[in-house]
Amino acid sequence: MRIETIGVIGANAMGREIALAALLGGYKVVLEDVSSEMLEKGITHIERRLDQRATQHELPERERESVLAQLSAASRVDEVCRVADMLIETVPDEMEVKLEIFTIFDKFAKPGAILASNTSLSITESASITFRAEDFKGMQFASPDPKITRVELVRGADTSDTTVAACSEVARRMGMEVAVVRESYEPAVTGEVAVRAKEHFE
Repeated sequence: MRIETIGVIGANAMGREIALAALLGGYKVVLEDVSSEMLEKGITHIERRLDQRATQHELPERERESVLAQLSAASRVDEVCRVADMLIETVPDEMEVKLEIFTIFDKFAKPGAILASNTSLSITESASITFRAEDFKGMQFASPDPKITRVELVRGADTSDTTVAACSEVARRMGMEVAVVRESYEPAVTGEVAVRAKEHFE
């Protein structure tokens, strides 16, 4: 699938910067948050960051307007799923919250849409609750700080090569340094925590 529209779930500090980077990478972006206040703050933050770039002559005024025109807002995850070619969630790292989001992704996302999670939780485990494990990938952004431009792409046990390539292209267009890692996951046994190991690969 050709990625033209990216949905960012969560208008927190991380989500705002991801949305901004995607806009500057030439994508249409739908920023979502259940909190109207948080969503408004997110949109305002992006507008101010674009204004800063225009003031510092890093972005022509005409281009600022065209970039901003590619940004829209939503208050429901399912609304975003219906239009996005790629979904990036940035909600708190709590499994119950994540699982709710992933369930909505699974039900409403377009066929072939990329599902990406900014999380330290297991990608393999998270993907297993969906019927789209091949489209599921971790995208761990180093920091919401705009000066940090590195993303770690975490490949789960069933993540496809096509998904890896698509996420890598998106990250590079967003101006990110890309590191791809493979997750090795062992289910938890009684009294133990699931083991998650990662190793770099080309």
